[in-house]
Amino acid sequence: MSATLDPIGATVEAAPARRPIRRDRPVWPLIWTIAVAALLYWGMHAHLERYLTPKRGLGYAFGIAGGSMLLLLLLYSARKRFAWLRWMGAIPSWFQFHMVLGVLGPILILFHADFRLGATNSNVALFSMLLVAASGVVGRYIYTRLHARLDGSAASLEQLRAAGDRLRAPGTSIDFLPSLMDAIEAIERRYIVVPPRGLARSLHLLTGPVRMARARHLVRREIRVAVRRVRERDATLAARPARRLAVAARRYAYRRFDAGRRVAEYQAYARTFSWWHVLHIPLFFLLLIAGIAHVIAVNLY
Repeated sequence: MSATLDPIGATVEAAPARRPIRRDRPVWPLIWTIAVAALLYWGMHAHLERYLTPKRGLGYAFGIAGGSMLLLLLLYSARKRFAWLRWMGAIPSWFQFHMVLGVLGPILILFHADFRLGATNSNVALFSMLLVAASGVVGRYIYTRLHARLDGSAASLEQLRAAGDRLRAPGTSIDFLPSLMDAIEAIERRYIVVPPRGLARSLHLLTGPVRMARARHLVRREIRVAVRRVRERDATLAARPARRLAVAARRYAYRRFDAGRRVAEYQAYARTFSWWHVLHIPLFFLLLIAGIAHVIAVNLY
C-alpha cells in the first residue's frame, strides 16, 4: 500500500513546509496605537480652548512643530529616490521615522487647532492633513499585508502545480488522481485565483478566509467521492489505507490552496499599493499648498 500512497505523499513532503508563525511579535505597535488613541480621545474631550490658543503660546508652538514634522516627511521620499543621500541612513529606518512623524505631526496640529474648525483657509489645511493622515494609515496597512503575504510561497506553489501535472500524467499508480487533480485546479481557479480587475478583485481580498474555508470543504468532498469510487472498483483497498490516501490528498490540496492564496493576495496588494501611491502623493502636495496658504493668511491678516 505504501507504493500506492507514494505519489501524493511524496508530493507533500517534497514541497517546502510553510514557515511557522512567529509568536514573539513586538508589542510596541499595539502600545503605540493605544497611546495615540488615548491621546486623541483625551484631546477631543479636554476643552483645550481653556488652555491653548492657535495664535500664541503653546498652541502656536504646536502648530509650528506639527507643520515642521509634515515638511520633514519629504526627507523619506528624497532618501528613496536619490542614491547620493545614502549617508543619511538606511531606508527602512527612514520609513519608520516617516511613520512616526506622519502620526505626531497631525496630532500636534489637532492640538494647535483645539480639535475645532476655524476660518476657511484653516479648515482646508486641516481636512487636507486629515486626508493625508488617513491615506497614510491605509498605505501602512497595505504595506504590512504586502510584505507578509509571499514568504516563499511562489516557489512552493510552482512546485506543487508541477507535482500535480506529474500526478495527472498517464501511467500514474492511482487511476483516480488525474480526475482529482482536475477538480483541485477547478476549485483553485474559482476560489483562490484573484480576478483580473474591478470590484471583484477588492471583494476577493476581503473574503479570503471565507473562500479558503469553502475551497477546503469542496476539496474534502471531492476526495471522499474519489476514494469511495476507487474502493468500489478495488475491493482489496482496506479502510485504513484509504484514510491515509485521503489524508495525503487533503494535505496536498490544502498546501496548494494556501500557497496559491498567498501568491494571489500578494499580487493583488501589490496592484493596490501602486494605485495608493497615485492617490497619496497628490494629496500630500495638496496639503503642502494648503498649509503654506494657511500660514501666509494667518500672518498677513
